[in-house]
Amino acid sequence: MDAYSISETGPVRRSATGPGRVALARFLASTRAEGPGERTALWVQGCAIRCPGCFNPQLWTFRGGELVAPAELVERVLAAGTQGVTLLGGEPFDQAGALAEVAAGVRRAGRSVMTFTGYTRDGLRRAVDSGREDVADLLAETDLLVAGPFRADLVDTDRPWVGSTNQEFALLNDRFPGLLDELPRTPDRVEVTVDATGRVSVNGWAEVDALDELLASVGRPQRRSANAERR
Repeated sequence: MDAYSISETGPVRRSATGPGRVALARFLASTRAEGPGERTALWVQGCAIRCPGCFNPQLWTFRGGELVAPAELVERVLAAGTQGVTLLGGEPFDQAGALAEVAAGVRRAGRSVMTFTGYTRDGLRRAVDSGREDVADLLAETDLLVAGPFRADLVDTDRPWVGSTNQEFALLNDRFPGLLDELPRTPDRVEVTVDATGRVSVNGWAEVDALDELLASVGRPQRRSANAERR
């Protein structure tokens, strides 16, 4: 099978979470690099697609992750005080049922939901048509969908948040009017966080060379010019 056609099969029913749990790989309370405005980002553990060149291959396995009840995740998202939540992975639609509960709770509070998926929209439609209520539920609770597998041969340098040009933005309701027209003028962002233990975390999108240079400078004393001293 072609490495990029696997997304046409639609979401699998693979999850080590058990009923009513999300396998959470990372929770970022606030970011401006993972969708419109200030958002909370959730990366889930587990992905059946496994795109060649994926940025997060450590999230492919369905083992691991913090098992969290959807209601608890809703509380954590709302406590962050952001404009909404972005679901990433891993693959959110491989945990569609539990994440649909999270998304529903966030939207009931008036916040927005953005979901990234490596499955195509056609694959998701076929899953819904075949009776996958969990997939239908997560789609119903998603305001902004980004669909399609990452393709390393089609790197996108023009649009924010996505990795390759085949990936599709879909507005599933009127939450983000005008967003598609604004995409060409919306810059990509990359965020680097260093915690108290010295652990470095990166999210967002950047060219590999630029990211390597940025990470190489983390923790390196920076020379100040005379102009940098002025306020």
